[in-house]
Amino acid sequence: MSHSHNHDSASKNIVTAFILNLVFAVVELVGGLLTNSVAILSDALHDFGDSVSLAVAWGLQRKSKQGRDAQFSYGYRRFSLLGSVFLSGVLLVSSIFIVSEAVERLLNPAEVHARGMLWLALAGILVNGLAILRLQRGKTLNERAVWLHLMEDVLGWIAVLVASVVMLLVRGAWVGLLDPILSLLITAWVLRGIWRNLRSTFRILLQGVPAEFDMEGLGADILGVEGVGSFHDLHVWSQDGTTHVMTVHIVLERGQDADIQRVKRAVRNVGRAHDADHVTVEVELPTDPPDCEYIGKCD
Repeated sequence: MSHSHNHDSASKNIVTAFILNLVFAVVELVGGLLTNSVAILSDALHDFGDSVSLAVAWGLQRKSKQGRDAQFSYGYRRFSLLGSVFLSGVLLVSSIFIVSEAVERLLNPAEVHARGMLWLALAGILVNGLAILRLQRGKTLNERAVWLHLMEDVLGWIAVLVASVVMLLVRGAWVGLLDPILSLLITAWVLRGIWRNLRSTFRILLQGVPAEFDMEGLGADILGVEGVGSFHDLHVWSQDGTTHVMTVHIVLERGQDADIQRVKRAVRNVGRAHDADHVTVEVELPTDPPDCEYIGKCD
């Protein structure tokens, strides 16, 4: 699958999630006004906030498709990472809010309307579930952040569904504690996902080697190219989690200087075989001094 197709698909997936989330927020708003339910109106406000977050993520995803120019010579792919960071931040703030509300409910249990909770939970699972199905095959970190955002909503509605069914079937003061307890468990799962997503995002921003790259295997394959005597300054990093960049200095074996282009093509093919999309090869003759004085040493 081409990377341009990945980015087109990511934009469409986020737009779908945005539309479904916005439509459901309107439904909740109307339902809250008709039923005079503050809880439903509060969740409608939360979903409108989600829609704004998704709109920002979509805008940054579209920006990431812009090609290179004088300001960003590698293009704008990393702008999609800003969407991931933004959504993760929104999720972190909402998680803190949910934890505070859940603790308050544990200390001071409140009466809830179980039947209304049941129907809203079914609607919430259906709408957010459709968006998740669209995003589950997404490959960009932005899509993963949106997916995690929607999973928080789906798991929250599942918790509401379970709690409402139990409340309809069982009587007892302890039943009212189900909702905050489930909310805390779900929030713990979401916070774990936020941590993993931010860790991956900042690994890219700090130019870490992509997790799937076998640097030892890559080095061995470069040395296996006919005409390569040695190499140094091998660097691999990612632009957005799906598009990777590789640079390397290779030193030719003696007598191979007439075959430079063949060796360069072979090394580029090795990089691409290891999933590097943009490969830069610097060639040195065995009689040349190491051409990496700009960093003080070869590494």
